[in-house]
Formats: sequence, C-alpha cells, structure tokens
Amino acid sequence: MSGPAPTPRRRALVVVLILLGPAITLVMQVLGYEATAEPSRPEIAWTTLHAAVAFVFAGSAIVAYRVGEPRLPVVLMAIMGYLWIPQTFFSVIAGLGGVWPLLRSIDLVWALALGLLANAYPRGVFRGRTSAILLVLGIGVSVIRFLAVILLDQPDQPDCECAPNIYAIAEDPELFAGIDLGYRVIGAGIIMFVAGRLFWHWFRSSAPARTVAFVMPIGLIAWTAALVVEAVSYAMTRPDAGHLVVTSATVGPVAIVSLFAVASVPICYVAGSLHIRAMRGRVADLMGITREGVDRSVWRSSLATTLQDPGVEVYWWDEEDGVYRDEGDGVVDLPLAAGEPSRTLLPIDAADGTPVAVIRHDRALSENDRLLDGVSAALRLAVDNGKLRSELERNLEDVRESRQRIVEAANEARKRLERDLHDGSQQQLVALSMELRTICTAARQQGASALAEELEEAITRLATALRELRQLAHGIHPTVLAEGGLELAMRELAGRSPIPVDVEAEGELGRGLPELIESTAYFVASEGLVNAAKHSRARQVWLRVEGDGERVRMTIRDNGIGGASELAGTGILGLVDRVDAVGGSLRIRSPRGEGTTIEVELPLASPVAAV
Repeated sequence: MSGPAPTPRRRALVVVLILLGPAITLVMQVLGYEATAEPSRPEIAWTTLHAAVAFVFAGSAIVAYRVGEPRLPVVLMAIMGYLWIPQTFFSVIAGLGGVWPLLRSIDLVWALALGLLANAYPRGVFRGRTSAILLVLGIGVSVIRFLAVILLDQPDQPDCECAPNIYAIAEDPELFAGIDLGYRVIGAGIIMFVAGRLFWHWFRSSAPARTVAFVMPIGLIAWTAALVVEAVSYAMTRPDAGHLVVTSATVGPVAIVSLFAVASVPICYVAGSLHIRAMRGRVADLMGITREGVDRSVWRSSLATTLQDPGVEVYWWDEEDGVYRDEGDGVVDLPLAAGEPSRTLLPIDAADGTPVAVIRHDRALSENDRLLDGVSAALRLAVDNGKLRSELERNLEDVRESRQRIVEAANEARKRLERDLHDGSQQQLVALSMELRTICTAARQQGASALAEELEEAITRLATALRELRQLAHGIHPTVLAEGGLELAMRELAGRSPIPVDVEAEGELGRGLPELIESTAYFVASEGLVNAAKHSRARQVWLRVEGDGERVRMTIRDNGIGGASELAGTGILGLVDRVDAVGGSLRIRSPRGEGTTIEVELPLASPVAAV
C-alpha cells in the first residue's frame, strides 16, 4: 500500500477491521441457522463452508495488506466479509420491514466486489477502457437492483412470515423478478468476460505473460461456471416471492462448487501476487553483475532468466556516436518496436536525464511495474559502477604514475646531491686540507711552532668534517650501489650496522636491476636496520635478499621485543609508501616479545605498465 509505513497500532486496527466482517457473518450464520425451521435448514457442512468463505477473504486481505499490496485489492477482499450475508439470516429479520429490504438490496453486491477484484489483477488498480466499462456496468446494474429491491420487492406472506416492505411504492412481482434475473445474468456475464479475458491472455501469450497472469483464471472459470448454472436454475425454478430463505433443497453440488470457487479467487490473487513479488526478488541476482560493471552478453542472458523472457534484448547508449547499439556493437533503430504487438521498449535514463539503455521485452511484463523498476535500477547501477570503475582505475593509474615520478625525482635529486658533494664540496675541502698541510710544514721550517700546532689542529678538524661529509654523501645515494650492485650494497650496509647482521643474497642481484628497484630495496633495508637498532633491542638481525628475474624479495628479521606497526612511529609507514610507489608490497609481522619480520616484494616490471 502506498504512503508512509503504517504504525503498529494502525496495522492492528486494520487487522481488527478486516476480521470484524467475517465475525459478523459468522454471527448471522449461526443465528440464521438456529432461526430456520429444521426441515428447511441447509446442511451443517454447507453452512460451515459458507461461513469459512468470509474468513478466507479476510485472511487473504491480511496477507495482501502485510506484503504491501495496493489499497484497492485489500479493501475489496476485506469488504467481502461484510457483504457475505447468509440467506438464512433473513429468517431472523423477517419481521423487520424496515431492515430486511435494506439487507436484501446488498446481499449480492459481493459478486460485484469479486468481479472488481479479478478485474484489478495483477496490478491492483483499474486500467484501460475495458476495465472502466466493466466498472461502470457493474455499478450501474447493482444500483438498479438496489432500487428494485427497495421499491418493488414484497414477500409472499403465505410462504414467508416477513413484514411488508415499508419502502415499496408498488407491488409488481414480475417486474422485480425480471430485474433480479437480469442482474444475475449480467453479473455472470461480467465475471465470465473477466475470467475469459484473463484465461485467453494466459493461453495465447508468452511465458512472461503466463507468469504474470498465473492462476487467477482457474478460480474465476470455476466460479463463473457455477454462477451460470445457478442463474439458469434460478430463472427456471424461482417462485415469485419465496426467495429469502435458503433451504436444504436449494443446496446441491453446484452450490458447493460455487463456494469453493469463490474462496479460490482471493487465494489465487494473493498467490499470484506473491509469485510476482518473488520474481522481483530475482532482481537481486542482477545486482551481483553490477559489481564488475556491465558485460553486455552476460547482462542480456541474466536479464532473460530474471524476466523469464528469452527474447529480451538490451540496447546500450553510445555517448560518443549518439546512437543505441546491441551487444554485437551494431547500431539499432529504436522505433523497431512500434509495429510489434507483443513487445515493447523500456527506456532507462541516468539521474541527470542522459540515456543509459533501452530494454526490449514482452509487453505482458508491463503489468509488473515494480519488477521493471527493479531491473531499471539494477541496470542503471551497473552502468554507473562501470563508469566509476573506469574512472577509479584511471585515477589509480595517475596516482601510481605520479608516485613513481616522485620517487624517481627524489632518487635523481639524491644522486645529483651526492655528485655535487663529491665533485664540489669534498674536492674543495681536500684541496684546502693540502694547502693547510703545506702552510703547516712551512711554519715549522720557519720556527713558528705555535702556529704549526694550531694548523695541525685545524687540519684534524677538517679531516673529521670531510669524513662526516663523505658519510653523509654515501647515505644520500651510496656509490657502491651504482658500482657494485644490490648484493654488495647490502653487505656494505650490514657492515655499518651497530648490531650484527647476517646477510644472505641469492639469485640475480647484480647491476642489471632497474635503478629505481635497487634504490628502493636499499633504502627499505637501510630503514629496517636503523629501526632494529633504535627500537627493537635486538641482538641479531637477519637480512635475506633474492631475485628471480621478475621480482626482488627481501626479508628483514630480528629477535627483538616486537610491537612494530605502521602507526607506531617507527618509520614503517614511510617504507610502505616507498614500496607501494613502485607497485610492490610490504607485510609486517611483529607480535609482542617475538621480534619483527618485514617481508618486501618488488616487481621488476613497471607498475604503471601492469595497470
């Protein structure tokens, strides 16, 4: 039902109102049975079955209400409990001339409600000119019969102890009999037409249409057959006025079949509605496809399975050329469905109004709006996911390229700074040291011992500064890495560690490695050894490096206190960023008290090319 979700109190009130109708019917059934003379009473089985029909409608109404069916079928099923008036109850109110005519005037309106319920299937609303004509005709004949009962019906006093109809303006049994019979015949014709239309639609149409129509025609056909037989029997045997009481003589197999058929209509309606709802649930299967974007052939086959329409087609919008294309990339002229009576088109647009796709499906599926809405949402989501995926991959590629350029630029800056220090500052300091040494020698020869000692002290400080400068230049970009390769650089790096480092190198680690991978491996190892020395309290470090021509693998393990993590301020986060920039991976295991192990894998191929 449309509108905001009902509150628990409102739901309970609706259920009570629905159940009140069959409860009233049951009371009337019991009172009428007791008030009817024993020879004229209908059989107890028929009486029980008649009362049960009202509860079947009420139960179906509650189910329809709880699953969110439109308001119209819920109201029609609920109102049946109030209109399902047992004929035996007229024995109770026969002496009330102002009551029984009113009740008598609406005692067959339930047939109109039942016909409207069938006509509203499966959408739960009246649509189309035919439905409008049937609605007007049904209401019209019901109003005419209502007026005929109120104004013309009078009981035959010898056959029925009923009070006179206080509303009657004339006594014309033949005219009333004709109107009453006409109402029954027209009502049976309407129901027969509705049932026949549903059944013919089911019989002649495709699998999707049969799924939508489902079992509703079965109950209608059975009830219509019983109704026609009853109408014919009524026309042939009806007395002029003895029609207020149902006796055992009037209850036969046809009447019992009629009750079963009437009770089957709401059950068939709810069953068909739940089946259609289950079809909508299959749209969830389509959502799995959206995770990987849009695969046109997979989408069409999955959609055909969901809609149970093997002829379904999906035409995709080509933004570049401004045309629709099929899964074979051929251009499609969309007016192709104009001359197809059995198929129609469902256009799907994005939130901004731009075309996304068009689904060509069986026209019968238009009866299931919610199913098509779910399919449209799933396809729209698939297209959006595909666009987002492509955009995300482009952004990731840009980020990777940018990060690699930053790392390469940093390495070039390191090399340039190391070269400038070596060729510039270091050479000048070496030349200055030699000049000071010459001046110191000359001062000693001239007997300036004090000056010579000061010069010696300056030369010593200069040598210390030169040594520190060389170490700084070596840390910025080690010359041994460029000259001796990764294995020699690792061993040289281990030799400068303040704690023992066991180095194991295997495979292809010579000078043929990409420079960016060499420098990344070197600085990750350097930072790992520095972290072990500063934070791990380790007594031993094991450094293993191996290359297989496709990647370089490195493991740094210590026997320290553990507890290292990316968020602990130990430099691990910087290592992760450096490794990720070249498309590699870094894993760290550092349980408390069990040491730290860092595993690094660096691909030799360009990470950008791998995307």
